[in-house]
Amino acid sequence: MMEKPLLLMKQINKDFSGVQVLYDVDFEMSAGEVMALMGENGAGKSTLMKILAGVHTDWQGSILIEGEKHRFKNTKDAEQAGISIIYQELNLVQELSVAENIFLGREPAAFGGMINYPKMNRMAHEITDELNLNVDVRTPIAQLRVGQQQLVEIAKALSLNARILIMDEPSSALSDTETEILFRVIRQLIRRNVAVIYISHRMGEVFEIADRVTVLRDGHLVGVRSAKEVQRQELISMMVGRDFDQFFVKESAPQDEVALEVNRLTRKTIDGKYLIKDVTFRVRKGEQFGIAGLLGAGRTELLEAIFGADFLQTSGEVKINGQHIDYSSPEKTILAGLSLITEDRKGNGLVLGMSVEQNMTLAALREIVRYGMLSKSREKSVTGRFTHRLSINVSDMKNPIETLSGGNQQKVLLAKWLLTNPRILLLDEPTRGIDVGAKHEIYELLSELSKQGITIIIVSSELTELLSICDRIMVMREGTVSAILEHEEASQEKIMDAAAPLA
Repeated sequence: MMEKPLLLMKQINKDFSGVQVLYDVDFEMSAGEVMALMGENGAGKSTLMKILAGVHTDWQGSILIEGEKHRFKNTKDAEQAGISIIYQELNLVQELSVAENIFLGREPAAFGGMINYPKMNRMAHEITDELNLNVDVRTPIAQLRVGQQQLVEIAKALSLNARILIMDEPSSALSDTETEILFRVIRQLIRRNVAVIYISHRMGEVFEIADRVTVLRDGHLVGVRSAKEVQRQELISMMVGRDFDQFFVKESAPQDEVALEVNRLTRKTIDGKYLIKDVTFRVRKGEQFGIAGLLGAGRTELLEAIFGADFLQTSGEVKINGQHIDYSSPEKTILAGLSLITEDRKGNGLVLGMSVEQNMTLAALREIVRYGMLSKSREKSVTGRFTHRLSINVSDMKNPIETLSGGNQQKVLLAKWLLTNPRILLLDEPTRGIDVGAKHEIYELLSELSKQGITIIIVSSELTELLSICDRIMVMREGTVSAILEHEEASQEKIMDAAAPLA
């Protein structure tokens, strides 16, 4: 242990309603250090950091900052001690502007106590420029994509000038280019002696940015390793308690038959700006087809257009098994055999106030309704079958969906759409923010589905993921198709070259 650590957390214990989640955890780091905190979902990472950030106040143990004991009563207490946190789940007010979110509760005042908007917007611009977030800071958050909102969360934390900055999956919604910008900012921070705690499931990021790695498993401290010396397999073994490769490589299963045909699909905004333009491609039955590109390249907009979102601004042709489909609404595309798992599972995929059971059956009520009434026995049978098939870890299907880990929530979302018996499954960032074990299970499931003849189309910002599980990868650039690469010829370099803007 270092002689004078900036932060020292000793023998931290925490339980929720009698269920122990942290057991005598020690955590320490120095100023100007990047400490990666790793472990599967449910390992206790976020709980430990929420204790440090003043979110959880009922715990046992001690926290020392520069040798001085602290016990935070709330998040404001922690902020005053120099601690700032960027949460994995976005914590922004959708109706307020970028600048208002960054300085919420800390707005600069003008004469008479009114908010000094010119000054606030100017200060916000300085931070967003540092992050290469090219948006007007007066823009409401609701108008931004998830990746842009994630950068606003980072900007909000940077505005606090913290001594200890906690980043919980900060790159989960960012493209490779945005992640590089984030890393540049982190390196600037450590030169200012800021300590950065970096929570991530992405191994490549950890090895690139971290000095050391702390690993938790099932609420216990497993160990601390130097990021320069530890091997990938050792970290995985520490996290999951067993050995297996990080990335599952599927068996090729596509058939000759064309399942999905998209011709000159174009989508515009109300003011005529192109989101996607003349996109044309074909996907075979049972193929796993990846879509890569930078943030803003049109990947999400393409899936939404195929699925029937915002039809009034969309033109072009979509065929399933050679037949034209009506994509004027999601209701019609679902009947045609399409399903879409959105990138923001909590915002657009799940209803957090409803139970696991209700979320799972929401898109396929026709499967469990008999004579106009909900069949409880049918509901129990169907959800039980998919819970077992997808290995969803849930103690009671009546529990709220928000009580599950990110990986289990994602599997419930998969079950929800598999219940519709899709022929084509559209997935937007399907493994965002979930651990290596849950990723492996989802890869296995997608491979099994493709063997059954279901066509899988995957948007992902993790190039290693696409390279591991896809038969082909289509690269998008500024709303158009710039390349379609066979599995054998695809590489990170070729994908990034095809994704880079022309100018």
